[in-house]
This record gives sequence, structure tokens and C-alpha cells, in this order.
Amino acid sequence: MAGAMKADDTAAYDARSMRVEVVCTGNICRSPMGEIILRAMLDKAGLTHVEVGSSGIGGWHVGEGADPRTIAVLRRHGYDGSAHRASQFDAREFGAMDLVLAADRGHLRDLRRLAHRPQDADKVRLLREFDPVAAASGALEVDDPWYGGSADFERCLREVEAACRGLVDHLRGLA
Repeated sequence: MAGAMKADDTAAYDARSMRVEVVCTGNICRSPMGEIILRAMLDKAGLTHVEVGSSGIGGWHVGEGADPRTIAVLRRHGYDGSAHRASQFDAREFGAMDLVLAADRGHLRDLRRLAHRPQDADKVRLLREFDPVAAASGALEVDDPWYGGSADFERCLREVEAACRGLVDHLRGLA
């Protein structure tokens, strides 16, 4: 889907309970940021009916903590990522999920391919679709900071925070 999501794209969600999964490559950089930031923003907004998780397309890091640079940038911005443990996305869980947020178009494609039913593929969106500025510019991917330095992790956090703010606003409108 190009552009920002509209309210009718999620009209079928049950306002009493919802499950959101944030997905990246190995679940050590982008998706843990998404999970931790989104959970904090949802708690602050009083949207306690939304359950948030994260996972990776691949299983290389299952059981490991987030990348130390992820933990550091989260800590600098008031978030605690120390308890995170990486997991691999399990397509059998699609039925329990309401929204699956991909970090980039490669993940979007992989996740939609893993969906066994069209209604499951329809649950997959790019995380930055919820950031109105990103949606307007067409910059809908969260670039992987893993190969970069501190500035790349800071940029990633800013992008994820903006998308999570937009998602919280969207979910607030559904409640």
C-alpha cells in the first residue's frame, strides 16, 4: 500500500484488543526499537488493549539481546531495551495478529509471501506508512542501521518514533 493508512484500512480491528508485531531482519535493531517505543507510547496514551511484539525474518539471533547500539540509543532517549530477546517471525501466528509492521519493502514482500491466506497478507504494512511526513515523501522504509554507527541508530530511532506516534494517533481514533 502506498501512502498513509486510512481509518477504513483497519476498521475490522476489535477496539477492545489488538496484537501488533514489528518485524525486521534479525530482531536486534529496528523491530526491537519499534516494539519498545510503541509499547511506551501506547502505555502513555492509555491504549492498554494493544499487545506489541517483535520478531525477525531470520532466526540468526534468536534468544540474543538487542544490538548494544540499539540498547544504547534507546537508553539515551528514555527507553529500556535491556529485557529484549530476539525471536523469529512465526507465520502460524498470523491469525492472532491484527497488524504486522515491516521495516522495509524486503520484509514486506517476505511477510506477504509467508501469509497463507489473503486476509493475513492484508495485515502486513510498512511501519513508516503511519508517519505522515514519510508517507507524503514516499520514504517508507526504515533503513538498517546495523552496518553504520551511532548517527545511523539515532536516525533509525527518529524514524521509528515518528511512525509509532502516527500509529498511536491512528489507534486512538479506532478506540
